Formats: sequence, structure tokens, C-alpha cells
Amino acid sequence: MNKKGDSLLLPSKHERLQLFGTVDPVKGKKPVVKEEMQDIQNSRNDFLFELEQVGIDNLKYPIEVVSSITPQRFSSIGNFRLSTSLERENKGINMSRLIEQLQNSRELGLSDKIPDLIELTKRLSKRMDQRKAELKVSYPWFYERQAPVSGLMGLSHSQASVTVKWETGNVAVLKAQLEIQITTLCPCSKEISEYSAHNQRGLLRIEVEGYDGESLPEQWKEELLEAAESNASSCLHPILKRPDEKHVTEHAYENPRFVEDIVRLVAADLYEKDWVRNFSIDCRNEESIHQHDAVARIVFDKLKQIKVYPDTENV
Repeated sequence: MNKKGDSLLLPSKHERLQLFGTVDPVKGKKPVVKEEMQDIQNSRNDFLFELEQVGIDNLKYPIEVVSSITPQRFSSIGNFRLSTSLERENKGINMSRLIEQLQNSRELGLSDKIPDLIELTKRLSKRMDQRKAELKVSYPWFYERQAPVSGLMGLSHSQASVTVKWETGNVAVLKAQLEIQITTLCPCSKEISEYSAHNQRGLLRIEVEGYDGESLPEQWKEELLEAAESNASSCLHPILKRPDEKHVTEHAYENPRFVEDIVRLVAADLYEKDWVRNFSIDCRNEESIHQHDAVARIVFDKLKQIKVYPDTENV
């Protein structure tokens, strides 16, 4: 390589690429036109088993999030899982068609509203010519949170997800989940200490399933957020000045909670919601005075309870 003054005399771009290993394309004999190519995925035979699900996962795509809390509509990033069933006689599916349907829905204004997600799931089933389809999307939900004393506003967030299961001739089955960070203050520490009590950040994961054929309420995210935060020692705040911190700290001290307490209190709130058929609640505390976490879990199905106790009033 020669120098010209202080500048380098470089070979051409093509020559540089060849220097680092690029070779010319090989002229093949196979078709390059789609109509002339063999479609292996659509071949039919007896392939031994029907598949419950086949598709794509961990696909990030924009989605509009709609909320009754400001911001009432904003763009978020959804992590999608899209799948359909596969009949025994079909070798495979054309997975690019799943993304085609997602893109078409996005162009039509895809949001996290339940009707939008159900419609997309139905389109997956129809486009792939399969009886079943399933969609799951997870995404961060941002909402304004006001400091309790100063009134300063900032954005908090929780992780939301929706699962839609669709089968031709049946009704949609819907699940929703919300992961919320909370504060918990240890009741035992408060009881035995002369002053103070240790507290920690907790992660609460709530999953609910609606009744078959019934949609989830438009404000399901807000309802699950309220169920979580109203039963915690305190909610978290993006901005706190000293008067706010005093208020939050004292509020937590006035509302001590074990992980066991959290899941039971949230369960009571969910039990009272007419649109919830069954639910699971997980709470994980990152302990501030231990190296381990504290965990609790509850699973409850209203329909099974009614079946077990048919003669009991107010089940």
C-alpha cells in the first residue's frame, strides 16, 4: 500500500472485499423464480403426529399501548410469539406468513386492545389454513405517577402480557399478566426491633384468565395494578423529594407485609372481580438483610371451587 503525502492510496472497494475473502457468486442450476421453486413446507404425507404449536417466538415489533392513565396512548415494543397448530398431513408452515399478518395488523393500527389481538389471532389461523392459532405478546406499559406530597410527576412502568388462544368453531380463551414492582416492609422486623424495620423491593406477578367467550375489561391493566399496589406496603415512585420520602417511608411502616400477606390480599381482590375466572399470584422479595429471596405463590380457580362446594352459599 503506497502513501501519497499524508493520505493512503487504497485499492477499490471490490478489491478490498476480495482481499478479505469475498468470492464471486457461483452460477447454480436451481430455479430463482418463486413459482418454479419446490415448496417443501407445503408437501403432504402422513407425518406421524399433529403438532399443537409451531411458529415463531421472541419477535420484537411495535405495538400501540392504550390506557386510561396518562399517557393514554403511546408506542411500545412488543415481544411476540405467534403460532398455529399443524395437521398430521402437513409437513410444515410458511412462517413468513405469520409476520406478514403481524405487519398487516400494524399497518391497520395494531394496539394492545383485546379485540385487536383476537382479530390478529384469527387471521393467523385463516392465513395458515389451520384450526388453531395462539398469540402471546409482552410489552412495557408506562404510566404517570405523582409524588404524594410535592406532586412532581414522572413515569413508572410495569411489564404487561396478553395470550390469545383461538380454535375454529370455538370462542377465544384469554389470559393476561402484569408484573409490578412494590415495596414490602417486614412485620416481624417491625415487631421485634426497638426502632426501624427492614424493607425490600418486591416483584409481584399476577396472571388472570377470563371466562370463555368473554373479553377482558378494557382497563384490565389498571385493575391489576390497583390490586397489587393497594395491598403492598407502598408503591414505587419515579420522583421523590424529602417530604415525599418521609410520607412513603411512614406509609410503608404503617402497612407491614410478608410475601404471604401480599399474595392473600391480592387474591381477595381478584376473587371479587366478576371477569376473573382463575388466577395465579407470585410475589418475590429481594431481601435486604439476607442473600436469598422470599417467595410465595397462590393459584385459584373459581369454577373448580364451585364444583367442589356445590351446596355452599357465597362460594
